[in-house]
Amino acid sequence: MEIQVADTLLGTLVDGRYRIRGRVARGGMATVYMGVDERLERTVALKIINPAQVREARFVERFTDEAKTIALLTHPNVVAVYDQGTHGGLPYLVMEYVRGRTLRDVLAERGRLNPGEALAILEQMLAAIAAAHRAGLVHRDVKPENVLVAEAPSGGSGNLVDSVVKVADFGLARAVEASTEDEAGGQLMATVAYVAPELVTDGHADARTDVYSAGIVLFEMLTGRVPYDGDKPVEVAWQHVDRDVPPPSSLVPNLPEVLDDLVARATRRDPGARPTDAGALLAEVQQVRDDLGNSANASTALLRQVAQPTQVIAPLSPVDRPSWARLPEQKQPPPGRRRAAPPPDEGVGGRLGSLRLRLLGDPRARLALVAAVAVLLLLAVIGIWWAGFGRYTVAPQLVSMPKAEAEARAATGGFEIQYAEGRYDEEIARDVVLAQDPPSTARIVKGGTLTLTLSLGPERYDVPDVVGKDLAQAKADVEDAKLVLKEGPAKFDDRLPKGIVMSVDPKPGTKVKPGTAVTVTVSKGRAPITVPEVVGKNINDARAQLQALGLVVVEQYKDDNRAKDEVIAQTPASGSGVEAGAEIKLEVSKGPPQVIVSRVVDLPCQQGKQQLEAQGLRVRVDFNPNGIVRIQNPPENTPVAPGTEVVIGCF
Repeated sequence: MEIQVADTLLGTLVDGRYRIRGRVARGGMATVYMGVDERLERTVALKIINPAQVREARFVERFTDEAKTIALLTHPNVVAVYDQGTHGGLPYLVMEYVRGRTLRDVLAERGRLNPGEALAILEQMLAAIAAAHRAGLVHRDVKPENVLVAEAPSGGSGNLVDSVVKVADFGLARAVEASTEDEAGGQLMATVAYVAPELVTDGHADARTDVYSAGIVLFEMLTGRVPYDGDKPVEVAWQHVDRDVPPPSSLVPNLPEVLDDLVARATRRDPGARPTDAGALLAEVQQVRDDLGNSANASTALLRQVAQPTQVIAPLSPVDRPSWARLPEQKQPPPGRRRAAPPPDEGVGGRLGSLRLRLLGDPRARLALVAAVAVLLLLAVIGIWWAGFGRYTVAPQLVSMPKAEAEARAATGGFEIQYAEGRYDEEIARDVVLAQDPPSTARIVKGGTLTLTLSLGPERYDVPDVVGKDLAQAKADVEDAKLVLKEGPAKFDDRLPKGIVMSVDPKPGTKVKPGTAVTVTVSKGRAPITVPEVVGKNINDARAQLQALGLVVVEQYKDDNRAKDEVIAQTPASGSGVEAGAEIKLEVSKGPPQVIVSRVVDLPCQQGKQQLEAQGLRVRVDFNPNGIVRIQNPPENTPVAPGTEVVIGCF
């Protein structure tokens, strides 16, 4: 269970002015709070630097200088900085509170954005960064987490084109980095997914560094992912140095080529090949938006001219930003592209009369009317065909494909994929498509959504470890694992109380099918008979004592240096509990192994004595110790116990 620690700053009054009301977000560099400026009665955001970042006294001074520079940066797409100071030794910034979400939150929800939305957001981002570049500031950490997307004044939260975009944390990375240059030789502050190659190789950053990061953000908005990943941050960083960013259309088919070119120009590995700053890239983005807008509207304008040949229709303008969010440097549509004003209204009767006279007196007008009617009929037929047939295609066959292959096949056909809840299957491997809706060969709208059901593989569960638990708890645990508890014969156990599980079959951790029987053996507690100590006793005495208790004696004899028929070991050990009729195994000594007395008759007395002693026997010499052995007792070849005394007579 995760333990949450209360934030001690909540409710705190900072600098006698800013009351902290809630925590908005926590990052590696700082924590952001929502607060109220009690002097001006307005909601603000407080960014308090984390203690780990404040490593030396000079940090506060450098942070203050950077904050002053940022406060001079005034732009509608820049999060405004109102104040700065220190609280509890930690530097903080008081900033504009933006009601909205980060671009990271938007991408987490949407996956990726359509080109119009991506370019609209990028345009406002670049406008903010361009203002910083003109003021001599480099952001150094452009990424979705530092881009805030606020609701449009119209309240259309679903239309990202009309949303207000604000960029935060200008100069903050530089202030933190500057405080560590002396002790660590500088560090790479930018997030590795968006870092420019020159920051990786030599730590140098200028306006073109922000251009590169903005190009990576555009790539992610169009594709839903960053171009590089890896197990370690350093691996990701060096991919920016060694590889070109792939075109977005390689991941999302049918994206316009101009978007591939735009991403390529912004993310050149050579800084000199990129736009010089955010303002230069902004001009290119605006041109791309204009081109895409003209391309999208050209066919519609042509049909209108055919339907009304006598009316002058101006070319359709691209999608413009709303007036409240238009950027100061955005080009306004030239006067020639404005729609011509309609002629004065002469009334319905006047227009009908004029039209009747023109048709009666001008054959070309009658021809134009016939052509217009024919075009309208043709458009109607095309519309009916499109609504009933043309917009449909056949769903591809994705069943039995692995997940990755099915996704690639669907993407090739321009289809979206969503997943239903997975199902277990004994035959189909995990992450293989079990079913699809609509099924293959069925009609589906072009670019429609296919719902796939993936296999979860064979349904298997781990046998829980219930040894040491009482029977009721063991039954609950087994049934929670979708298995069936089976109670085997109970056994006596000296260690476990009655009713406690002694063993499980299959063993705990074994993967089995649902409904498998798990057999448990339950303790009956300590057995009623206590085994006495019989080691060291004669087998006859030990046998009689154990049999008197109703126990069965099993004897096993073995060579041993202890006396013959002495009990040298017993199983179970003394003090164990057993029930009547239990077997008690006894090991019984057969006595020490015997020695065969060697012949020493006719040998010199001392030689014979040494030979017998070498056999482990004791020797007594009678008569002449320097004579010849004439008598020995016991005689040769007699088996005797080790240490037996042998008498030799020497003459």
